[in-house]
Amino acid sequence: MSTTLPGGASDTERDRIELPITGMTCATCATRVERRLNRLEGVEASVNYATERASVAFDPERVTPDELVRAVEQAGYGAALPPTAAAAPAPTEGEEEADQGPDGLGSLRRRLGVSAALSLPVVVLSMVPALQFDHWQWLALQLATPVVVWGAWPFHRAALRNARHGAATMDTLISVGTLAAWGWSLVALFLLGAGDLGMTMGFDLVVDPGAAADHIYLEVAAAVTTFILAGRYLEARAKRRAGAALRALLALGARDAAVLDAEGRERRVPVAELRVGDRFVVRPGERIATDGVVEDGLSAVDASLLTGESVPVEVAPGDPVAGATVNAGGRLVVRATRVGEETALAQIARLVTAAQSGKAPVQRLADRVSGVFVPVVIALAVATLAFWLGNGAGATAAFTAAVAVLIIACPCALGLATPTALLVGTGRGAQLGILIRGPEVLESTRRVDTVVLDKTGTVTTGEMRLVEVVPVPGGDAAELLRLAGALEAASEHPIGRAIARAAEDAGPLAPVEGFASRAGLGVEGVVAGHGVVAGRPAMLAEWGLALPDALAAPLARAQAAGRTAVAVAVDGRVRGLLIVADTVKPTSAEAVRRLRGLGLRPVLLTGDSAAAAHAVAEEVGIGEVIAEVLPADKVDVVRRLQGEGRVVAMVGDGVNDAPALAQADLGLALGTGTDVAIEASDLTLVSGDLRGAGDAIRLSRRTLATIRGNLFWAFAYNVAALPLAAAGYLNPLIAGAAMALSSVFVVTNSLRLRSFRTQREAS
Repeated sequence: MSTTLPGGASDTERDRIELPITGMTCATCATRVERRLNRLEGVEASVNYATERASVAFDPERVTPDELVRAVEQAGYGAALPPTAAAAPAPTEGEEEADQGPDGLGSLRRRLGVSAALSLPVVVLSMVPALQFDHWQWLALQLATPVVVWGAWPFHRAALRNARHGAATMDTLISVGTLAAWGWSLVALFLLGAGDLGMTMGFDLVVDPGAAADHIYLEVAAAVTTFILAGRYLEARAKRRAGAALRALLALGARDAAVLDAEGRERRVPVAELRVGDRFVVRPGERIATDGVVEDGLSAVDASLLTGESVPVEVAPGDPVAGATVNAGGRLVVRATRVGEETALAQIARLVTAAQSGKAPVQRLADRVSGVFVPVVIALAVATLAFWLGNGAGATAAFTAAVAVLIIACPCALGLATPTALLVGTGRGAQLGILIRGPEVLESTRRVDTVVLDKTGTVTTGEMRLVEVVPVPGGDAAELLRLAGALEAASEHPIGRAIARAAEDAGPLAPVEGFASRAGLGVEGVVAGHGVVAGRPAMLAEWGLALPDALAAPLARAQAAGRTAVAVAVDGRVRGLLIVADTVKPTSAEAVRRLRGLGLRPVLLTGDSAAAAHAVAEEVGIGEVIAEVLPADKVDVVRRLQGEGRVVAMVGDGVNDAPALAQADLGLALGTGTDVAIEASDLTLVSGDLRGAGDAIRLSRRTLATIRGNLFWAFAYNVAALPLAAAGYLNPLIAGAAMALSSVFVVTNSLRLRSFRTQREAS
């Protein structure tokens, strides 16, 4: 059970850093921080509003991490250097809410509760004339003022902070809109609702008990604040749920380990103190503390945390195990081989975090729109006010339309469209053992029409196994295997080991005397008093050991199927054949069917003989075979297919597959393969199950479809809503509710990716 994954060797911690950013309230904020960081010499930054992190690549000779933090603070936001690898485990959801401070979920929930309780009577009084009494407007003012001042304080504070830096964001629109509605109402109440005051100030006013009611917008100011607080709270909760998969993955790691000292005594130590070479005990039901190799014990390990596979894997001395997986059987003694940031779990987290920080090309367009969105909306609101006033519509109608324009605008939906879908999609993929390297990969999965499958280790197990024992007529198959297996147990050849393993499964092996290996021929020795020779039939014939006619047909069938036949002679006579082959994985045929179901054309690519390749292809249902290809020429095959106009996905696991994986439009590596192959790929299937290729493409395509749907909604909403508001068709109250719901819609639409199921789960 190998779970080796890349650790991003090209980007060290020294020149790449992830900065947590605080104080961002919309996509415009993220754009401002990104621009400020990118102004620094030698810095390339990408800021993700959904994850509230800045991924920064920088030249340490030109800028330091502390200078990056200062640049963010100078933009009006907060930043901190990331915690060390030995930091405390991820907090629970409740702890995270408590730790988020005045703008966290706890504060938002309190503000929302109070604001909703105060806003409801204001809206009811304003909308239901039958409930209005003399001077009800003054009660409405007393109820609405705490909502506008205290409830909306996060918006006002952010607007002031950005104004000091000469910028405007979504909070500016909310703050200006709600304060304008509240201020206009104050003017109406004090000048229209109090005649004496108006006369004292020199205004010739008609004092009418209903006059003030016709000019106040307290219900707008209060309700819009409540709606937006509700939207902000639901958005924050949804963003928390979007990242829950990765947090859950990291939180499931072991906290301590029972390390064995030189005398064999156990002592509990924190996982952070483990070192390579340490031996530790894992009891049944415990999590394995870190990556290592089993030194003692037999057990089954539940690796579903990393691979998504629910069936436990049997392990024995010499087998690798991964940290955070669960020992489901007996007691194990494990020697640590990788610790800290080098473990499979840490590397998975690094890959997923990097993917979530990336931006698809379509998102960059949304970011550019968000960067100019707020100033354009403010200009549109002023133009709307001037237009209606100039056309004699009256101050009330003009003000209503202008406030609606300010409140209906929502750049947040644009900023959340891509990152939230990526956050959920990549997190769900990590749970299923599918690692998506970045957002650019998603576009490739949509266009792919051909999938090239490496044979050995991908479609097949990559291990030689005994598949048939053919004794001469009247011979004993069990005795033939027993003698040959005992002889081959002394051999190091892969074919010999396959025969020895099969014989061991049937019973204990007899000792061998006088063992000798003849290059190009086979092996010979004495087993249980019998002289035994095993090797290629042609070579045995040259040595004077003729193959009986009865074995000619089985030999021909084996060779036609691309299998290897080993002839066994006992006491100077050939007694039978042992047929050895690289067997097809049990799931490969189903995997090929699924790939066809996605509209992909499978191609089998191998360096093996044409006979062996066609036999495997026929077994799994592949019609196109490219065989006898040298490892260095695999990349040329991919180029040739691309030259024919095909969009090619390549699935492989070996070092010799890496160039082809990199050349392909979409590279998929099996997690059971080599680091080089995985590093060259776009998608990694941690479990090594080829069926995961179809699931990975399906998940990627669904994530891309969600991003496109989010962006369509975000653009369409603003394109349709702003003109309607400017034309006076939208009440500010309705505008506030629609704005709040637009962001919530985008995030909840992304959350639907959490329900993605593999085809195995769905069936």
